[in-house]
Amino acid sequence: MATSNGHVPLPLEGIRVVDATHIVAGPFCSMLLGDAGAEVIKVERPGGERGRRTRPYITHESGQWVSSRFLTVNRNKKSITLELRHPRGKAIFEELVRISDVVLDNWGPGAMKRLGLGYDRLSSINPSIIYASITGYGDSDALRGPYSRWAANNPCAQAMAGWMEITGEPGGRPQMVGDNVGDSVPGVWTAYGILLALESRRKTGLGQHVDMAMYDCLVAHNTSTIPVYQVTGQPPGRNRENMVQAQLTLKAQDGYVVLAGAGDEEKWVALWKLIGREELVQDPRYLGRDGTGLFFMNEVRPALEEWTRDMSKWDLTQTLLDLGFSAAMVQNAEDMMNCPHLETRNMWAEFDHPIGGRFVVPANPVKLSGVGEMPVRRPPLLGEHDEEVLCGLLGLSGEDFASIKAEGVV
Repeated sequence: MATSNGHVPLPLEGIRVVDATHIVAGPFCSMLLGDAGAEVIKVERPGGERGRRTRPYITHESGQWVSSRFLTVNRNKKSITLELRHPRGKAIFEELVRISDVVLDNWGPGAMKRLGLGYDRLSSINPSIIYASITGYGDSDALRGPYSRWAANNPCAQAMAGWMEITGEPGGRPQMVGDNVGDSVPGVWTAYGILLALESRRKTGLGQHVDMAMYDCLVAHNTSTIPVYQVTGQPPGRNRENMVQAQLTLKAQDGYVVLAGAGDEEKWVALWKLIGREELVQDPRYLGRDGTGLFFMNEVRPALEEWTRDMSKWDLTQTLLDLGFSAAMVQNAEDMMNCPHLETRNMWAEFDHPIGGRFVVPANPVKLSGVGEMPVRRPPLLGEHDEEVLCGLLGLSGEDFASIKAEGVV
């Protein structure tokens, strides 16, 4: 049904989310919900969540500063401050839960329960509430494992889920994937879990606990290593023996190009002829047959780089694509922010922040043809919406608001 402005409503309009999260995993999840139209009320301690203090900072001419990463994962939210260890703060939180649809938490195993705000308590206040928790290893009584009480973060999730074991140079130390995928990937899965719970509630009227483990989420992305292990009995590592020609990173004049998915012999024949190495066509190992991963690293790559090192990564990519290979430039942040394709795909969102000024962040990659543009509202200042939410939404009087402010509740 179209609204008065002619647009179909955003999918989550009318859904209210109480966002009791910090740093990356939880905020990334609630950002996705806010992008889809949910009203996200970010509940922070009076001093602000830890993510507000993550470097690097953007410093305003007034001397105020703001975390650039905080700006990246906290658009489309309201911010209130609330001391949940104070009885009045806890009572206000419970009133907010009573009129909301989702509570999201990533404070660690048992943290909300120790405050008296676990799922049992919240569901007694609002039986239709969906309580989603993101922890390192899971936090529900029915699925408690031997690691459930362990603290965890991005490096821990990548390590436990096998990503570090297959990342890095052969013979070298395990390495992390460079960005916070151990946080953002669980954030995406949790948003998906919340959507499933909302659909279940539509059918039953009942809420539930969405128990998300960072470890589980990253294990779910082992789409190659687990099958290889089951077939060979050997866990894939950094020795490249299981890669064969699946991925070659080639040095170009101004960076690197990745050549991938090169299984057809005809492509290799055309490539070796193009660069004047016809003699290699007689050796099946140079055509992707009978060659090990180490052979490709130690023999095929050096032969190709005699040609590629004098080419720009753009020209090299285009040449490989013209030959039928899958190929792509290895890009950095500057390359991506100047990428004409990403610009065409509307993959950058921009807002003006009172402290951070004009700031550009990756936009939501979901493209829905049936609704209008997803909103891009700047991340909130700390406690910016205290009065709006507590007085306007919960009905606190001006006197009550002044009182809890004086007590340090907000």
